[in-house]
Amino acid sequence: MNDFVIRGAKILDGLGSEPFQADLAVADGKISQIGESLSGNEIVAADGLALMPGIIDNHTHYDAQITWDPMVSPSPALGVTTAIIGNCGFTIAPCRPADRELVMKNLTQVEGMSLEVLRQGIRWEFETVREYFDMLERRGCAINIAGFVGHSSVRTYVMGEDAPLRAATADEVARMRAIVVEGMRAGAVGFATSTSPAHNGHGGLPMPSRLADEAELRALVGALQDAGRGVFMLTKGGHTKVSFLEVLAAQTARPVVVAALLHNSTNPRAVFADLDAIAQANARGRKMVGAISCCPLSMDFTLHSPYTFEGLQAWQPALRLQGPAYAAKLKEKSFRDAVRAELAQPAHFRLFNGQWDQVEVVQAADKACEQRSIGELARAAGGDPLDCMLDLALRENLDTVFNAMLLNADEQAVAEMLRHPASLVSLSDAGAHLTFFNDAGFGLHLLGHWVRERAALTLPEAVRRLTSTPAQLFGIRGRGILKSGYAADLMLFDPKAVGRGAKQRVFDLPGGHPRLTTPARGVHGVWVNGIRDLKSLPGRVLREFAA
Repeated sequence: MNDFVIRGAKILDGLGSEPFQADLAVADGKISQIGESLSGNEIVAADGLALMPGIIDNHTHYDAQITWDPMVSPSPALGVTTAIIGNCGFTIAPCRPADRELVMKNLTQVEGMSLEVLRQGIRWEFETVREYFDMLERRGCAINIAGFVGHSSVRTYVMGEDAPLRAATADEVARMRAIVVEGMRAGAVGFATSTSPAHNGHGGLPMPSRLADEAELRALVGALQDAGRGVFMLTKGGHTKVSFLEVLAAQTARPVVVAALLHNSTNPRAVFADLDAIAQANARGRKMVGAISCCPLSMDFTLHSPYTFEGLQAWQPALRLQGPAYAAKLKEKSFRDAVRAELAQPAHFRLFNGQWDQVEVVQAADKACEQRSIGELARAAGGDPLDCMLDLALRENLDTVFNAMLLNADEQAVAEMLRHPASLVSLSDAGAHLTFFNDAGFGLHLLGHWVRERAALTLPEAVRRLTSTPAQLFGIRGRGILKSGYAADLMLFDPKAVGRGAKQRVFDLPGGHPRLTTPARGVHGVWVNGIRDLKSLPGRVLREFAA
């Protein structure tokens, strides 16, 4: 007898097929039948609601949070049934006990995480990648989890405090490669790294992976060839060429995920040049995709932690400072002039591009400034917008809260990206930047905004992009499709109402610290491995993948 039947659902199979009305039965955590008049111990009346495979979120940063929060909130409520962690190479394993403080401080800087939260929250019951995955299995999780071996953590494990300072020796590279191979044997989904200049760690130093030369990258990505499986994921700096990544794809015969491809209105065709280059590599037999976002990149921030500007070369002198010395640097005319000069120059990719009318004051002691853009305030005062923002923040002890609409603001361009054959819907960043933004509901935004409201994709195609496409790319067996014998990872939803709600600030991190979240709209049920009560932690740590 089937455990339960979802009756009368509009079936979206995850393959892009036209939807059809049917019942879906589940037994022992798997889909047992799809048909008419099926029977089971429990009947869930769908009444014409849509049923799809659960969303596979292929770009998250839950590595730390999952150690204290096996529910990995808010992703399960947003329809996510599988999450891939360790993206950009920002993992917490491997990690020697002596390096824990450094790893946490790096995460505080690069991923906008509270150091106090990390100190209180992380369960350090591991050192190696294998021990980390073993711990996750022991503790359980609400959804399925797959994890990368992370370059910055591997580099820190081998090189210690030198990791963000210099190139590795041949011996160090060999030791790093051995760790990556062992991580793959332990069940990692692949190897992840970053060369992005926006990724800085403790004290303003680059994240360790940014110090790797091409020989180091070739060696570590080559570990996937040794393993005979796995995905190489890289967050690309402007200096890292798609042509080099194609060489790695050719040499290893492994898929390459190129992130983070976002539309910049001041350099509007740059992202399409990268996507086209990836498509051309595909035509030559390489397996590559460009990770894009379907969400506008909008970020809340204060100048206590100005992630918006930290990728600017001219901002680097301020990154290493704190307290009065930091405030003095922000007042310095030569510092401001250098920032202005850099913003005046076009860039292939950077978070902020001098669009001051898209930077708004959200919360200020000077209430007359709230809900007004920096551009507007500067024009009213007859001054320069950078001076206006810095002076306002300095007057308020840097507590002023700003919001910046940074990238992906041009919806016509984003729609073109979504339809590009080389794009992968990605980049939720769930688990990171918790005080800045929360795009964990990216899948619901795709289904609501881009399908229902903008008609940029059909509903079956959007579901395919969220389910079977990432499952196939990452070698996730038996998931991402509604088919007999596949895992019963399911989302029941109303296509007429689905979406993500307005952002909310909640205070549920360790120590009562805040984070931003977004609620689900139009979601009527989520099952992981056939279980609807996700507090019972029905998820699995995925450690076996297709070659």
